Amino acid sequence: MAVRIAGVTIPNEKRVEIALTYIFGIGRTQSNLILKSSGIDNNKRVKELSEDEVNKLRVIIEKEYRVEGDLKREIMGNIKRLKEIGSYRGLRHARNLPVRGQRTKTNSRTVRGNKRQTAVSGKKMAAQKT
Repeated sequence: MAVRIAGVTIPNEKRVEIALTYIFGIGRTQSNLILKSSGIDNNKRVKELSEDEVNKLRVIIEKEYRVEGDLKREIMGNIKRLKEIGSYRGLRHARNLPVRGQRTKTNSRTVRGNKRQTAVSGKKMAAQKT
């Protein structure tokens, strides 16, 4: 039986502690807090959970945590607000550059993309037959 929480299918073979981290917005720390408040053992596998335990997890996550679509929407709204007010961070987001003070002379390939283009030596067009 596939367990779906917050629109995400959680893997059956993994421990519940790890499986909950597949939900965007839940990491290891929040996963442990959720399990502690629901009274479920961290080392239990997802396939060993009863329907009642799954429903407990689902209710806790939906009521107390902002996850998946809502969280992504909030993050996008925050970035949009920074751009609109013209803050430095907003400008960095708009220009697709590192936002948190990293250097850009080197080591920003992941954000800027690899713009290095290799020069092609004088390649002639293929001779046309007339």
